Amino acid sequence: MLKKKKKENSETPDNTVEIANETNPADEQEQAQSAEPTEAVVSAEDKFKEELSQANDKYLRLYAEFDNFRRRTIKEREEARKTEGKELIVALLPVLDDFERALRATENATEVAPVREGVILIQNKLKNILAQKGLKEMQSIGAEFNADIHEAITSIPAPTDDLKGKVVDEMEKGYELNERVVRFAKVIVGA
Repeated sequence: MLKKKKKENSETPDNTVEIANETNPADEQEQAQSAEPTEAVVSAEDKFKEELSQANDKYLRLYAEFDNFRRRTIKEREEARKTEGKELIVALLPVLDDFERALRATENATEVAPVREGVILIQNKLKNILAQKGLKEMQSIGAEFNADIHEAITSIPAPTDDLKGKVVDEMEKGYELNERVVRFAKVIVGA
C-alpha cells in the first residue's frame, strides 16, 4: 500500500507540471497579443520620431545651404562693386598717360598752338572712350527748356522772340549714360 500511495503522490506533481505547461501556452498567447499592439504603437511612434528627426535634419541642412548661398552672394556682390568700374578705369589709363606726356611737352614748348592741338587730341580720345562706354553729351543750346533734363540757373530776356522758353546758353553740359541722365545740363533760359 505504501507503494501505491507513493505512486499516487508521485503522479500528482507530474500532473501539476503538465497542467502548468498546458496553461502556459495560453498565457503566452495572451501576452503576445497584448505585446503586439504596444509593439505596433511603439514601432509607429518610433517611425514617426525617425521621420521627424529626418525632417529636422533635412531642414537644418537646407537652412545651412541657404545661409551659405546668402553669404556667398553677398561676398560676390561686394567683389563686383569693388571692380565694377575696372573696365572704364583701364580704358582711361592711356588718356592719363597722354596727359602726362602733354605736361612734359609744355615744359619745353615755346609755341602754344601745338600744345593746344595735343590737348584737343587728348580730349577727343577721352570723349571717344566715354562714348564707347555709353556716355553721350546732351545738346541743349537752342532746345526747348525741359525740366527733366535741364537745370535752369537763371533766365534772361530772350534776344529774339523765337528763343523765348528755349535754352540760350549752357553753363555745364549735361550727360546721359545708356539713355539715362547722369548729369543735368545747367542752362540759362530765355524769357
